[in-house]
Amino acid sequence: MKKTYSAGGVVTNKKGQILVVNQNWNSWSLPKGHIDKGEEKLEAAIREIYEESGIRKLTFVSELPTYERYKISLDGGDDKSELKVIYMFLFTTNEEELKPVDPDNPEARWVEKDEVATLLTHEKDKEFFLSIKNTI
Repeated sequence: MKKTYSAGGVVTNKKGQILVVNQNWNSWSLPKGHIDKGEEKLEAAIREIYEESGIRKLTFVSELPTYERYKISLDGGDDKSELKVIYMFLFTTNEEELKPVDPDNPEARWVEKDEVATLLTHEKDKEFFLSIKNTI
């Protein structure tokens, strides 16, 4: 099994909504992705948020817990050939317009905090969000 490292964030807007992104037209998640060689975790999170949403102006709030999960397989289950270690950070932004740059992430939307977990595709992403929801 391959172990990979990703970074991303929980981004809130001034209305208290949370940024959620669509990947490959078939799954929803918080914005995150692989940490490039030589890149710091926070730097990777900021880059991934920009690529998946178009948001550039982020204010760092705090580091969130790290969690692990398997990659999503083509059938929507767990692909146990890759275990992802995911570093997450909390950000705020005053930007409202969402324009994803990455073609593999075709849609981003602002979602009410109480609706985020129901939209997230992967069970571990849901568990992570529910574990930190009351702290943001």
